[in-house]
Amino acid sequence: MNKYSSENISRIGNASIYIAEHASNVSKTKLLKLLYLMEERSALRYHQPFLGIPFEVWQAGPVAKDVYIDISEGAVMLSPYIKVYNDKDAQYITPVRPFDDEDFSANEIRLMDEVLAEYGDKTAKDLVAITHRKGSLWYNIAKEKGLLEAFEKHESNNSDYVINFTEGMMPCSAEYYAEALSLHNASNAYTL
Repeated sequence: MNKYSSENISRIGNASIYIAEHASNVSKTKLLKLLYLMEERSALRYHQPFLGIPFEVWQAGPVAKDVYIDISEGAVMLSPYIKVYNDKDAQYITPVRPFDDEDFSANEIRLMDEVLAEYGDKTAKDLVAITHRKGSLWYNIAKEKGLLEAFEKHESNNSDYVINFTEGMMPCSAEYYAEALSLHNASNAYTL
């Protein structure tokens, strides 16, 4: 598991709260896909990381492994922000406190609102299909690494391949994003 600064945990936690407050039926899968779509949009539009956490290529789409593990364990790292409960065959999240906008710029809140307006009422299954669409970052890596067939045949359900948000960016944009992500990761190394 990666080590996260208290600031980064706060951003992940508050983004999760925001999603739970503004989307319907937020399961673990739905939360992970919405966090991914926010990260992707921020990277591709602003060339900036949103949360700066890695998303791996898994059978069900892009997954932030550390968030997945945390929620699967009942929200340990994120317990000050969300509570996990089981209902039927899925885990769902609910906020344990109101959203705190202190860690987010007005543009970042606008970005969350855009993503939630577009995808917040979709089901987890719909979001998996959206992130799997042909030409998506997930699809391109899964195809390049020969994972599509293994995922379809249920021979594998995850991989260690990380989504490269600079794929398809102009070189100067990719460099700008890489520098911003590097700064983010360096600040994450200094936990409180």
